[in-house]
Amino acid sequence: MPVPPEDRIVGPGFRQKVYDWVARVPEGSVSTYGDIATLLGSPRVARQVGYALSALPEKHAASVPWHRIINGQGRISFRGDLSRAELQQRKLEAEGVAFDAQGRVVAFAERRWRLFSET
Repeated sequence: MPVPPEDRIVGPGFRQKVYDWVARVPEGSVSTYGDIATLLGSPRVARQVGYALSALPEKHAASVPWHRIINGQGRISFRGDLSRAELQQRKLEAEGVAFDAQGRVVAFAERRWRLFSET
């Protein structure tokens, strides 16, 4: 269940909360930074979700599928780190996620995971 909004959602334990939600995104699905931020209680902290994922310790990368989190337009956000973006796309393609010529996830709406999409 999503956390109710808080005045200071970004604080101690924030990164772990991000990692806990991201770990729930199933293989072959994607979610957005904003979706995760909303589950944490504030859709306005999407950028901080991205920062938390970029700070993910290597030892946790296997249990936290960071590559399944993309931007709200259905594209990979690379912010200057092209090699990480290429890795992210390869990992998603290995899970059956396809991209169109503009770099958008094919069937983005169908592949998009949100808590309320779980049955």
